[in-house]
Amino acid sequence: MNKILLIVVGLLSLSLTSHAVDHSKFIKGPFADGSEVTKVCLECHEDEATDFMLTPHWTWSRTQVVNGKEVQLGKINAINNYCSTIVSNEVHCSECHAGYGWSDQSFDFSDKTRVDCLICHDTTGTYHKDGDNSGWPTDHVKLATVARNVGMPVRQNCNSCHALGGGGNNAKHGDIGLVLDYPERSVDVHMDADSNDFQCQTCHVTQNHYISGANLPTAADGYKAIACTQCHEADPHAESRLNAHVAKVACQTCHIPVFAKEDATQMDWDWSTAGRDIVPAGVDGKTVRYKKSVGTQTWVKNVEPSYAWFNGKASVHLVGDIIDPTVPTKMAYPLGDIADNTAKIHPFKIHTGKQVYDSKNNYFITNHIYGDDGFWTTADWERSIKIGMEASGLPYSGEYDFAQTTMHWRIDHMVAPANEALGCLDCHGDDGRMNWEALGYKSDPMRM
Repeated sequence: MNKILLIVVGLLSLSLTSHAVDHSKFIKGPFADGSEVTKVCLECHEDEATDFMLTPHWTWSRTQVVNGKEVQLGKINAINNYCSTIVSNEVHCSECHAGYGWSDQSFDFSDKTRVDCLICHDTTGTYHKDGDNSGWPTDHVKLATVARNVGMPVRQNCNSCHALGGGGNNAKHGDIGLVLDYPERSVDVHMDADSNDFQCQTCHVTQNHYISGANLPTAADGYKAIACTQCHEADPHAESRLNAHVAKVACQTCHIPVFAKEDATQMDWDWSTAGRDIVPAGVDGKTVRYKKSVGTQTWVKNVEPSYAWFNGKASVHLVGDIIDPTVPTKMAYPLGDIADNTAKIHPFKIHTGKQVYDSKNNYFITNHIYGDDGFWTTADWERSIKIGMEASGLPYSGEYDFAQTTMHWRIDHMVAPANEALGCLDCHGDDGRMNWEALGYKSDPMRM
């Protein structure tokens, strides 16, 4: 409890000082574009820009060991079962990059004037960047007004990107949606204004602009991971039987019974149906939706997590890795098993998909999606494939098909109040949610 109190006091101190400096005294305007604002910021904050440019929020990549080899990995080159990769699609994906003008692979990552300070420090709620604009703010944004009213980041700044990635509100993660801007206690006990009112940085501790915490696809090595024990004791319960679980069961497993509590999350994306004028069977327009440009998507609310052993590290499928199209390819999944003393049973969202792949070379295709020549506009697989593969440097055989994929996403948010946590029978009852055999047990360990 003392740790929590210290965190809250620190957070209150941040909120009290975030507007201590009246930036209107230094920032006048008008500004032709966001980069002009940054030039003014640099007059006082050049060191901050230097620090920021070393973080994954700028580089979208860092050196890490994945599957036993050292690679550069991040959003810049990851492949997933949502929109594939950003390669050839930078003009759209850079909407959520904290920079200006990233339209292709020629973007200058050393240019400090291209750092977007406002995307994280806007306090007006009026700053907005839109797709197909290379990360530049939309024309209606009053840059001078936003720049004069900068402050410490709040949940809305983070959610403007993290809640909307992957195709819409709460689409990708399942536990990060716009509802976290102002959640009820039943949605998230940490962020509810009447309970703790945490900002994201309370847990995602930030130093020199490096924000801790990341998900499996871009942080397979678990670097700067966050943990409940940053605030809570290792043995937090009054009941010893509950504390005995902590050695093998992550806090999130019991304290996040369901995710996607208010807004549905995407659980499956079938690209193989995209480009058709006839709506596939089974589409109801609600849970199962179809759009010619994206194919068939399945969206679900109040999802019970899947469970797996997790030691903090992951295996990630990299661009160009060979696949077996007869079995689902695991795009990202947690490492650890029952014999791993560093692993705990952790909750996950498992997103499934059906992705386009080169059926002769047997690797996934880096598809070109955005723009006048992208699939979303043309519905032409051959054309978009050739553009995307040329951009990534992968040879294309001229033949394509679709293969099944799965992808694990950590569930860490939407923590329920203690009285709504899982009970004994939720896991150990006759209809308990745990697949004990899949976890490596012969049967329910309480019955062994």
